[in-house]
Amino acid sequence: MTIRGWLYNFARVGEIIVPIFRDGTGVIQGVVSLKENPEAFAALKGLTQESSVIVGGKIRAEQRAPGGYEMGVTAVQVLQKIAEETPYPIQLKDHGVDFLLDQRHLWIRTPRQAAILRIRAEAIRAAREFMDGQGYTLTGRADVYAGGVRRHFHAVRSELYR
Repeated sequence: MTIRGWLYNFARVGEIIVPIFRDGTGVIQGVVSLKENPEAFAALKGLTQESSVIVGGKIRAEQRAPGGYEMGVTAVQVLQKIAEETPYPIQLKDHGVDFLLDQRHLWIRTPRQAAILRIRAEAIRAAREFMDGQGYTLTGRADVYAGGVRRHFHAVRSELYR
């Protein structure tokens, strides 16, 4: 299997590296041993968080891994390494609300924020489906202002516009 994504987190225990990779669908744990695959080990050992990678390997069940599966990494292609001088700003630690809002485009990559956005999208989809089924038409406008975009939506019965 091949995964194209980013290095989400990283742990090294002696001659074993346990990376966690993230793509648009979620995260998966990997494992690579210096003894079994020195090339992949060397490619991963110096990577920084959110470096872009293409990794290949075999998937196997592992109860302790996030999602219950892990990849035995056999190949690593580094597409872009995040420089250590300018690390990815959102580390796996607590940050203040102001900092996270300033880095919102990066914050939404975290599993919790991505899950919140998926739930929100599903709630909006279900509401739209219900309103469409009741004969309403969604109308709206977007106001652009210094703080971003503000959207105003209104549901109007379709027969009013026939």
